[in-house]
Amino acid sequence: MAKLKIAGTWAGVLEVELENWTVPMLREEVAKRSNLGPESINLICAGKLLKDGDGSEKLSQLGIKNNGKILASRVSVNEGKSLNEELMAEEERSRRLNRVKAAASALAQRHADGLMPVEDFNIELEDQSGQKVQLGSETDQRAIMMGLMLHTNAKQLIRRKMFKDALEVLTMGEEAFSLCNPKAIELIDNVSILQIDMVWCYFMLRDVSWLSVAGIRLQKAKEGLERAHGKDASRVRLLQAGRSLELALHMRLELLEGVVAYHSGQFVESRKALTSAQAKFSQLVVSDEALSLVMSMGFKEKEAKRALRMSNQDVGSAIDFLVEERTQIEKKREEDIRRRDEISEQKQYGVTPLKKPVDLQRLRELVSIGFDKELAAEALRRNENDTQKALDDLTSPETNSLLQVDIESRKRKRQQQKADAIIERLVSMGFDRSRVVEAVRAGGNLRQALQLLTAQPGVNPSAAAGNNASSAPTSTTNLGPESLSNHNLPDSLIENDEAGEASTSRKTEVRDEEMENELAAELERGDAYSDYDFEVTEEGEALNEYLALLDSAGSNQKVQASH
Repeated sequence: MAKLKIAGTWAGVLEVELENWTVPMLREEVAKRSNLGPESINLICAGKLLKDGDGSEKLSQLGIKNNGKILASRVSVNEGKSLNEELMAEEERSRRLNRVKAAASALAQRHADGLMPVEDFNIELEDQSGQKVQLGSETDQRAIMMGLMLHTNAKQLIRRKMFKDALEVLTMGEEAFSLCNPKAIELIDNVSILQIDMVWCYFMLRDVSWLSVAGIRLQKAKEGLERAHGKDASRVRLLQAGRSLELALHMRLELLEGVVAYHSGQFVESRKALTSAQAKFSQLVVSDEALSLVMSMGFKEKEAKRALRMSNQDVGSAIDFLVEERTQIEKKREEDIRRRDEISEQKQYGVTPLKKPVDLQRLRELVSIGFDKELAAEALRRNENDTQKALDDLTSPETNSLLQVDIESRKRKRQQQKADAIIERLVSMGFDRSRVVEAVRAGGNLRQALQLLTAQPGVNPSAAAGNNASSAPTSTTNLGPESLSNHNLPDSLIENDEAGEASTSRKTEVRDEEMENELAAELERGDAYSDYDFEVTEEGEALNEYLALLDSAGSNQKVQASH
């Protein structure tokens, strides 16, 4: 037995088993001797508040030793509840951040290595013009995708003023980008923008403890932007027909440089950076007249402001920008529909031995020279999309015959799996299994089988199948406390069955679909200009604040000098 010296609400020595006792056990014992409830006691050891955690950690694991000193302080019930709520909120926040990271990793893993997507969309890397890009190896692609997804999620948190959470997600994104070969990303600006966003979070949290690292991040961001955008943004201006897409981003960078310099006591450097940022800010302030003119052309206020900021306040150029953007959006929508259709078609053919989808371009080539589409798809599938090997199989009578047998075998297997799934669904609703099997054999799909089961209780479904369903009695099969008929079956259940499973032979993987869908939706809402498009109101306020502080510091220095 070990001894702990307790002071505070009760003073004395407690004998405990450090290897077996937990914090809740110690709290309860101290509370009992203090004639208080456990929720009214805080335990402090070595300056740290002892938390209950999940209740499984032993005192020895927390570093508490024999003859250790514990301070027991009393808290009000409300304060105790508040502390508990705070701990619960922190745990929930931590769980959510872990889910975000895991979901981003899972999505990047599935979509960067060319495997068949389980969703009806593909996440692909594109440049600002919407062209697909390949950056480095598959490992690099995964790292970049994960970094971009986490950065997108963090930007949503920044818009919602959740800067602490955003900072943690940005840190995850930075870690993801660090796994990529630097050569693969040195000419893209995403990593630099992430660095600026991190320092913006420091600033909005007013956390000066990050001052030294903030300066390093801003220097890296500045160097990265120059590599990606060219000297004085010459490269990006050339690519964007002279438009100033990057102006707001550079303004925020210079503002933050001025803030860091000010808190470092470098007032001359601070004023230089802030003055440059203020000049850019004045270029970003949209006039009411220009805004009205653009909106009169049928554009909304938000998109009109963005176009004017990126077009140096030139109304004609802003309208051209918006027209081009709408064209690109429509083109992307059509491309997304086409890609969803392709994925749906690919899922019909199954996956190759390496879990890749059938290459539709190569499939079209084989079909164009006269081969049956389903047969050609099977040849490509089993030969890992090697066109020549697929041709060899298709032109060989023996292997061609085997391909046809395999196709028919898989069809029967899929049909059996589908029938088994329908049977299990209906049995889970309370229907007798033997009647369900007969109904599925007679009816085929879920809706028809359910109609047979609910039409005439106790009647053999095979006999009932020949009757007119519309004239059948509407009584329902008794399932115990409730009855279920066709009209109150969830529509989604019927629709999913009628649509068929995309790939019944594929094993279902454990996924956090809710978080994955949330990340995918954030990516869908974004566009090529979202990194450069943000309101600059807070930046304007910060510029005024720090320029005033510099003026005040200058006045104080003059007063001191005169003395």
